[in-house]
Amino acid sequence: MPYYWQFAKPEDLKFIEDAVASFSGWIWGFPLLILVMGGGLFFLVYSRFTPFLYFKHAIDVLRGKYHDEDKEGEISHFEALSTALASTVGMGNISGVAVAITMGGPGAIFWMWVSALFGIATKFFTCTLAQMYRGRDSEGKLLGGPMYVITEGLGKKWKPMAVFFCVFALVGALPIFQANQLTAALNTVLAPATGYDAEASFSLLGNQVSKASFIIGIILMVLVSTVIFGGIQRIGKVAAKMVPAMVVLYFVLVLYIIIQNIGGMPAVFVSIFEEAFSGSAVLGGGVGAVIIIGAKRAAFSNEAGLGTAPMVHGDSKTDEPVREGLVAMLGPAIDTLVVCTLTAMVILSTGVHEQYLGVEDTGLLGVSLTLEAFNEAIPGGAGVYLLGLCILVFAVSSLLSYSYYGVKCMSFMFGAKRGNLYNYIYIGTIILGATTSLGFVVNLIDSGFALMAIPTMVSALILAPKVITASKSYFARYKAGEFK
Repeated sequence: MPYYWQFAKPEDLKFIEDAVASFSGWIWGFPLLILVMGGGLFFLVYSRFTPFLYFKHAIDVLRGKYHDEDKEGEISHFEALSTALASTVGMGNISGVAVAITMGGPGAIFWMWVSALFGIATKFFTCTLAQMYRGRDSEGKLLGGPMYVITEGLGKKWKPMAVFFCVFALVGALPIFQANQLTAALNTVLAPATGYDAEASFSLLGNQVSKASFIIGIILMVLVSTVIFGGIQRIGKVAAKMVPAMVVLYFVLVLYIIIQNIGGMPAVFVSIFEEAFSGSAVLGGGVGAVIIIGAKRAAFSNEAGLGTAPMVHGDSKTDEPVREGLVAMLGPAIDTLVVCTLTAMVILSTGVHEQYLGVEDTGLLGVSLTLEAFNEAIPGGAGVYLLGLCILVFAVSSLLSYSYYGVKCMSFMFGAKRGNLYNYIYIGTIILGATTSLGFVVNLIDSGFALMAIPTMVSALILAPKVITASKSYFARYKAGEFK
């Protein structure tokens, strides 16, 4: 097996890794599945599919047609969506899809699609609420997010639930997955080209650490810290410049591969639908296991219901909450229904995944599998380097965006002046992500996301009637031509 799919687990961390894996498997069981996917289905039906009727209007809002720079807030609609997408489009799509396929087979993609459809409605509700119930931090700055939705919408007596969200958002916002997969990609792309021995290691605190991964972690720390201490305005501007160009490049590469394998596409879709209801590719599981894998990876991909997107969309400059909800709902459509699907088509059409399905000792395969698919499909080894460039930009943009979520939560709990303390913790854990195993990283982040989803979805379900009332008013005014 190639060196970049292997990572030695230090024995003294084995117990922690096993405990985190067990908790992640337990928390993402049936109850949370009902809360996230069932909640999304409820939002979809309760809204009478209204969000799907206004995609064109949402795009007009995104283009800046209704933007007013004088409105209170931190960033524009476009910067808000770019920042939210920067934390989702990228490693969640490129690596997360590969993880979904190796864990649950092609059928997991079907359940990612289902989760994304529900996620569109979920983001409409949660991000509309983030604008409806904004609060002020200790310095008087107007901010949004699930913690403010809870305290401003449900009342101060619900503050413990807001703190619960913030505590686990500090874990969910850690950069360890992005750092881990970017490091794996760079080792895969650069080591063969330079002749560097990527297996070379040194002893750190009694554990063997890859020299290459440690160096990459240090470089990422320096790079990320130059941006994140500038706050959401700098992050938003950088994300708005970085993300669109890489999305276009990624689309071009993927479409080229799909066209090259167009004859096999019908069989790919057949396998997705068949295995979605058979679970034959899941070790020790069936359809239920495939659904859970698809839901988890979709949640990691588009973050609908987790509460991260409301934290950035709640800071947009607008006095029309529904308008921001419409922009936010574009996220799952772009992220999961489009980008994740394209990635899945590449992996499945090239067939690189087949040798790992049902193989118990393979472990999780993330970005390395996607790189192998691109290398297989694009001649001359160019695919690895072009995808590597996309991964670099996507991962760095994700690293920038996630830091803001943790800062907001730290500010909510300990005051605005102490919020930036999280950034020091954040950049420090980049090295942890770069030098630890993918399995531990995935399970830790999944656990944090699961616990974030509970207060986010509960508060949104309770306040859902408020969103319906605001939506009826907004769309009536829109149809009457009030907005020019």
